[in-house]
Amino acid sequence: MTQYQEKAAVIRIERLSGDNVRLTFDCPDIAAAASPGQFVMIRVGTGNDPLLRRPFSIHQTDEDGHLQVYFKVVGRGTGMLAAVREGAEVSILGPLGRGFQVADSPACLVGGGLGMAPLLFLARKLSQLKRDRSRDTIILGGRTSSEVEPLVKDFEEFGMTVVATTDDGSYGQRGFVTAAFSSLSLPSPCTVYCCGPEPMLAGMSVLCRTRGYSCQVSVESVMACGMGACLGCSKPNRDGGYVHVCVDGPVFDAEEMAWNI
Repeated sequence: MTQYQEKAAVIRIERLSGDNVRLTFDCPDIAAAASPGQFVMIRVGTGNDPLLRRPFSIHQTDEDGHLQVYFKVVGRGTGMLAAVREGAEVSILGPLGRGFQVADSPACLVGGGLGMAPLLFLARKLSQLKRDRSRDTIILGGRTSSEVEPLVKDFEEFGMTVVATTDDGSYGQRGFVTAAFSSLSLPSPCTVYCCGPEPMLAGMSVLCRTRGYSCQVSVESVMACGMGACLGCSKPNRDGGYVHVCVDGPVFDAEEMAWNI
């Protein structure tokens, strides 16, 4: 897999709500090589402060060589990235990792919290590959309306059924994405693509196994290198060994994983 290190100019900054930010970069080599589910490592500062790059899922790309990331400001690194100005250049390494394996069967995309971010790229890919999208469903969930509502219109562009949930009931259905998934009558066979916190992924794994659906999960992890050297993103699998999210994933068959919850 070809990887690039690009000096990418920031061409658009969107503060969608609260601490949620979407950045668009002019990043033609990585954008052309990327596939849904892969990620990039971004150097958020100049020089060696901070020393380590930060991992970000690829939110989407376009044919003009643009690449987007969507993130929440949670610490110094993301705070520095959110503070960049249009025209500034940042160093981006990617695309990295293994992405989603797109199937021909009807699809259900399930994203919780920041796990919604990589699913927009996947939804676009599915819309390009499949003529009939009427049997595809997207479930988006967050704690409150500010986490979910800003992204709904983006997903609705692809002609799929969009189901929104919030923990507090401020937008869409009240409850978790797992409850919304359980209430749906999906076609069979169906391929389920998930990204979100581990308890959500574990719950979706059980639900899909019970229903006989193929399930792919994009696993979130802190990582230092993104290339398998530091071993900081190790996760247990069902064989009693470990996988490394950065090189073996971040996307796995749900049946591979042993969930520590």
